[in-house]
Amino acid sequence: MRIRRLLVANRGEIAARVIRTCTRLGIESVLAASEVDLDSLPARMADRVVRLGPAPAAESYLDPAAVVRAALAVGADAVHPGYGFLSENPALAEACTDAGLLFVGPTVESLHAVGDKLTARSHALAAGLRVVPGGEAVDVAAAQAVAAEVGYPLLVKAVGGGGGRGMKLVGSAEELPSTLDVAISEAAAAFGDPRVYLERYVASGRHVEVQVLGDGVSAIALGDRDCSVQRRYQKLVEEAPAPRLSEEVHAAMASAARALAVHLGYRGLGTVELLYDQERQTFYFLEMNARIQVEHPVTEMITGLDLVAEQLAVAEGLPLRLRQDDVVLTGHAVECRINAEDWAQDFRPSPGRIDRVLLPIGDGIRVDAGVQAGSVVPPHYDSLLAKLIVHGVDRADALARARAALDLLRIEGVTTTAPLHRALLDDPLFTAGGVDTAFFDRFLQGRRRAPAEVS
Repeated sequence: MRIRRLLVANRGEIAARVIRTCTRLGIESVLAASEVDLDSLPARMADRVVRLGPAPAAESYLDPAAVVRAALAVGADAVHPGYGFLSENPALAEACTDAGLLFVGPTVESLHAVGDKLTARSHALAAGLRVVPGGEAVDVAAAQAVAAEVGYPLLVKAVGGGGGRGMKLVGSAEELPSTLDVAISEAAAAFGDPRVYLERYVASGRHVEVQVLGDGVSAIALGDRDCSVQRRYQKLVEEAPAPRLSEEVHAAMASAARALAVHLGYRGLGTVELLYDQERQTFYFLEMNARIQVEHPVTEMITGLDLVAEQLAVAEGLPLRLRQDDVVLTGHAVECRINAEDWAQDFRPSPGRIDRVLLPIGDGIRVDAGVQAGSVVPPHYDSLLAKLIVHGVDRADALARARAALDLLRIEGVTTTAPLHRALLDDPLFTAGGVDTAFFDRFLQGRRRAPAEVS
């Protein structure tokens, strides 16, 4: 089935990103927007706009029935959920299928298989991947048994969680009962699923992920990305390929990710997230994200591919248009997420009206923005405004271009994290490459002792 009219069920920069590919491919784009997003930049870019619901996400972007109603009302052939919101929700995928709509994403079966973290671990093991030592914690006694085997520190994770949500660090046996109680309560409230499990905490771990693309029969790997610069498990800077890893490790990670995708009969874009243990020089499966990622542009920059176009082709039922041997990685790419947040005030959100936007242009520079001058940043959603993506012939070149681009970037009227990114890219440890997931906390502590340096 060929997609002629696509409902984009998301907002901000990812909605704008999908619409751009639709325009290039001659696909009519219809943006499903909440009432506060009806005059947003993506709404102005789309061919049509349909009201999805009120501003609260639960009544608009998180309502599968509302999304399907909107798609049917405008005569759409397919629904693209972007990332976040309902992108990994089997209910939306199933509702689309029942309504005769194509869901631009994995099958319902795959969403169930990787959406449940314990089930995903079992699939990873079946596909030959290693998982971080740990196990389910149905109660304190079970948790204590797992902890005795794994050791401290360890992480408590929500089975239904993802994207860093529902995770808590436990440093000692004394902390375990109370932390477990809190984690179970929070998991039930946030995800409707009280189940949690424990994993060994890898202090020197790096967050490396592999982009995969499958058509339900075969799968290819499109290189890896390093996403270790994180705050509270939320990514800030991503780069591709992951620096300071041997070619053997890159190849092993790609092979493992492909094996999992083939095992699942995976269709669409997906990301196999791995934890690289620098002390043990090995990697473990963490989870699989069954959607397009925020950081997909760095992969596009080093592969020359339009991943949204590949998503759409697979959703139409076409076989993969690439073989693994066709994938050639060139140069290095870095992405900085520019959020409307005040880093000096514990990253407090900074909603409001944007007065001025000046985006850098130049060789190897790309900005995926969801705002323009006059845009209003509402308080209801994630604070991501834009992503600055820079490509260079190598990592040093990419970082130099990124620094220059950040110096030119202006988003005025709200406080943004752009100055913090500029400081990050000057940090000697980051410049050397291969920082672990605890790096940003150490960096931030140093910067807070000298806040005038980041203004």
